[in-house]
Amino acid sequence: MSEQSSAGTSPRSAADAPAYGMSTTVDLPYDRAVERTREALGAEGFGVLTEIDVRGTFRKKLDVDFRPYVILGACNPPMAHRALSAERDIGLLLPCNVVVYAADEEGRSVVAAVDPEVSLGRVDNPALAPLAADVKARLRRVIDAVGAA
Repeated sequence: MSEQSSAGTSPRSAADAPAYGMSTTVDLPYDRAVERTREALGAEGFGVLTEIDVRGTFRKKLDVDFRPYVILGACNPPMAHRALSAERDIGLLLPCNVVVYAADEEGRSVVAAVDPEVSLGRVDNPALAPLAADVKARLRRVIDAVGAA
């Protein structure tokens, strides 16, 4: 089995982070990077509501191998409450996804998070802008903290 990418595109490296996210490559093996990411999220007031083991799912459902890759659905309840109070349907864009995956280089991992200013900015509600900026700053600190470990 080999790693597959969708629609013939190449996997994106952390060096060219997408415009809709923030990322860094850290000198940590995958399991340690996941652990540090959870710790850093907790330090910023986020809990992990959902966890998707992409590698396990692909192996089970598609019979293909994929690099270790987890999607963490992070939520900061006070901030989620503020967002939902300002825009009831904003739940469509919650929680904040944070991914950790094994980098191409042995012993290194990529940690990335959605950019809430991009995702919440798609909603025409100015009350969400300061909240999105606050969440972005917290997620940036999470990514930086994992890299500083």
